[in-house]
This record gives sequence, C-alpha cells and structure tokens, in this order.
Amino acid sequence: MEKISGGWIVVFITAPNFKEGERIAKTLVNEKLAACINIIDGLKSIYWWKGKIEESSEALLIIKTRIDLFNELVNTVKELHSYTVPEIISVPIIMGYKGYIDWLNSSVSK
Repeated sequence: MEKISGGWIVVFITAPNFKEGERIAKTLVNEKLAACINIIDGLKSIYWWKGKIEESSEALLIIKTRIDLFNELVNTVKELHSYTVPEIISVPIIMGYKGYIDWLNSSVSK
C-alpha cells in the first residue's frame, strides 16, 4: 500500500432496492462519473424520518470516483433516485494499491 494523492473518494448511497441501485450504478459508470460500483443487496436500515423511527430493506452502492466529480455525481443521482433525501456521502481514499488507483484514474472522465 502506498499513500496516494489526487482526490479519490468512496461514495455511499442507499437505494430502496437492487433494481434502482443497479440503474443508478449503470448510469454513473456509463457517464464516467464513477470507475467502479459495488452493490450490496438485502441491507436493513433503521433511521429517523419525519419524527419517528423507520425500518427499510435497501441496497447499498459503494462508489469509487474522484472528488472533483462529486457534485456532478450528486446531481445525476438526485435525478434518478426515488427518495426525497437520498443518502449520498463520501470518505477520502488515503491509501491504495497504485495499480488499482491508476485503473480508477483511467476509468473516469474529466
């Protein structure tokens, strides 16, 4: 592992089901806003919504992209997502295998 620079992030997005998550993922990769997206289906979420505790089955998207593409990614997800307030959060990638990071870099536009 080596420390990297270049502004890479991992974005987490929950979707109400696998089908919607897959549609969002394919769009983001097709538009080169993400290099790779993993979808974990069957997630159970417990959260506050409109003053009460809710429970939902969801799918989790784990997205690898560059930080400079985040705002465009958010705008695209908001157009495609069925939630009023979709979860779209990111964390920085501070270390990674150079070969993988090079592949990520070649897989997104801009």
